[in-house]
Amino acid sequence: MSVSILLSMAAGLGLFLFGMRVMSDSIEKVAGARLRHILEIFTTNRFTGMLVGIVFTGIIQSSSACTAMVVSFVNAGLMNLYQAAGVIFGANIGTTITSQLVSFNLSAYAPVILLSGVLVVMFCKKEKIKNFAEIIVGFGILFLGLSTMSGSMASMRDVPQVVELLGSLRNPFMATLVGLVLTSVIQSSSVTVSIVLLLASQDLLALPITLYIILGCNIGACTTALLASLAGKKDAKRAALIHFWFNVLGTIVLYVILFVAEDQVMKLIWTISADNGRFVANAHTMIKIFQVIVLFPFSNWIVRLSVWCVRGEDKKVGYRESYQLKYIGDKVVFNPATAVIEVVKELDRMASLASENLNRAMNALITLDEEDIEEVYEVEKNINFLNHAITDYLVKINQTTLPIEDLKSLGALFHVVNDIERIGDHAENVADAAKQRRDRGVSFSREAQREMGEMLDMVNKLIQYSMDMFARSDETHMQEVIELEDKVDEKEKELQNFHVQRLTRGECTPEAGMIFSDIVSGLERVADHATNIAFAILAAEGEGEPESDSYNS
Repeated sequence: MSVSILLSMAAGLGLFLFGMRVMSDSIEKVAGARLRHILEIFTTNRFTGMLVGIVFTGIIQSSSACTAMVVSFVNAGLMNLYQAAGVIFGANIGTTITSQLVSFNLSAYAPVILLSGVLVVMFCKKEKIKNFAEIIVGFGILFLGLSTMSGSMASMRDVPQVVELLGSLRNPFMATLVGLVLTSVIQSSSVTVSIVLLLASQDLLALPITLYIILGCNIGACTTALLASLAGKKDAKRAALIHFWFNVLGTIVLYVILFVAEDQVMKLIWTISADNGRFVANAHTMIKIFQVIVLFPFSNWIVRLSVWCVRGEDKKVGYRESYQLKYIGDKVVFNPATAVIEVVKELDRMASLASENLNRAMNALITLDEEDIEEVYEVEKNINFLNHAITDYLVKINQTTLPIEDLKSLGALFHVVNDIERIGDHAENVADAAKQRRDRGVSFSREAQREMGEMLDMVNKLIQYSMDMFARSDETHMQEVIELEDKVDEKEKELQNFHVQRLTRGECTPEAGMIFSDIVSGLERVADHATNIAFAILAAEGEGEPESDSYNS
C-alpha cells in the first residue's frame, strides 16, 4: 500500500474526528444547559429517561458524552441509578443516528456546508448565530473527512494485500475484538461504525462480519464512561457499569441469535437496505433497538448487578469535614455540562457550613463556651479552604467549553463564593467578641441578649431563603428576601438606638456597648451578603443585582 493512501486515510480520519468534536462541543455549548434541564426533569422513570437518552444522544451525536454526563449526574446526586439506566439505554439507540447520517453519503455537499458555516462565523456579529454556525462547520468538516476516507478506501481495492487482509477477517470473535479495540482507542463507536460502513461500501468487508464488529464497537464504547467514573464515587462507577453490562449482555444474546439464525438476520436487514452502507447503518440501529427491547424489562437486575460489582458505601463528607470537597475537585468526575451544577451544590454546602458557624459563634458569645469558640476558628479555616478551592475550580472551568447559559452565570458564582466567605468572616468576628467578653469579664443584659437573638433569627431565615433561591433556582421567596432585608436594616437601626438609650441610662458599660454595636452591625452585613446570594440568580440572567454595598463589606 502506498504512503499516499495511508496519509489520505489518516487525514480523512483526523478531519472526521475533529468534525465530530467541533459539532458535539458546539451543540453542547449552544444547548447543553437546556438539554441538562431536560435530563433533570424528564428522567423520573426509566421509560421517559430512555426517550430523553435517545433524543439527547441524537442531538449531541455522542453516546459516550451522554453516558459520561449521566455518570457525572449520578456522582453529584442529581440522578439515581434506576433513572440513569433508562437514559443509558436510550443513549445506545441515539448513537446510531450518526451512522444513519453517514450512510446517506452527503459528502458531495460537504464543501458547500463547510463554506456556508465558515462565512457565518467570520462575518456574522451575533454571538448566537455564530455558535449555531460552528455546528454547521463541524458537520461540514465531518463529511469532508468522510469523503477523504472514502476516496482512500476506494484506492485500497486495488491493493491485493489489503483486500486479502480484510477478506481474511472471518472469525466472529476476532471481528468483535477488532471493533472493541478500535472503539476503545478512538473513544467513539459512531466513528468506528462509520469506518466499517465505508469499508463495506467499497466491498472491502464482508457484510456478515460487520455485524460482529458492530457488537465489539458497542462494548468498546463503554470505555469513556468507565474511565470517567474511575475518580468518582461508587454510584458513578455503578452507572458506568450499567452501560458496560447492557452492552456485554446484549452482545451475548445477539451472539446466540446469530449463531442459530445468521442467514435469516442478514435477509431481514437487507430487506430494508438499498446498499452495503445502508446495511451497516440499519444493522447498527436494529441491533441497538433489539438490545433495548430484550434488556429493558431486566434493567432493575442490571442495576443490582452493577451494585453487586461495586460494593460498600462512600465515606460521608459532612458539613464539618475539614479541607475536603464533596462535589468538585480532582477526585470527582469532570464534565463541562454539569460543572456549574456541581459548583452550586458545593456552594450550598459551604453556605450551610458558614450559617452553622455563625450560629455557633453567637451561642458562644452568650455562653462563653471555650470549645465552641475554638471550633468557630477551625470551621472558618475550612471555609477559607473551600473559598480558595472553589474559586480555583471556577477559574479552571472558565477555560473549558461550557454551555452558554452556564458561562453567563460564572461571574455571579465568583460573587457568591465571596459572599459566603464573608459570612464566615463575620462568624469569626463574633468569636473574637466572645473571647474579648470572656477575658475582660464583660456582661450583657437580658434585654441585649434577647435583641441579638431576635435579629439572628431574622438573619437565619434570610440566609435560608437566599440559598433556596440560589441553589434551587427558586424565585418564590424573592419578596420574602426583599422584605426581610428591609426589616433587618430597620432592626439594626432600632437596636443601635436602644443601645444608646441604655448607655445614657447607665444600664450598659461602654465596653459591652461597643461589642453589642459591632455584633448587630455585623449581622446587618451578613443579611446584605445573603441578599446578594439570593439575587445572584437574577444577576446571571441579566435582570440586575440588589442595591447593596456588601461586595465591599
